[in-house]
Amino acid sequence: MTSCLELLTALLAALGLVCLIWLAVGRLLLPVICPTRVVVTASGSGDGLEQTVKGLLWLRGSGLWRGMLVIEDGGLNREGLALAQMLAQRDGVALDSARYCELE
Repeated sequence: MTSCLELLTALLAALGLVCLIWLAVGRLLLPVICPTRVVVTASGSGDGLEQTVKGLLWLRGSGLWRGMLVIEDGGLNREGLALAQMLAQRDGVALDSARYCELE
């Protein structure tokens, strides 16, 4: 029983070490300055827009992506535009809409 527990402990320790090495190599390979920009085109009432923005912000928060997120108006109605404006108030999220400028 003791040898099984020792084997299990050794396997978990090895797995943890491999995970730490994987994260360190990934961190070294990720560029320091990442000028990428993701443009999300939203239309209608913005179905799925909030989930998409939250997913991309999660990637940025975890350090897997460093860049800017732009929500592009592809024919948003009033409800969708209000949602896009609310999401654009977050850090690193911009709204590209001619109607947005007209409403201000």
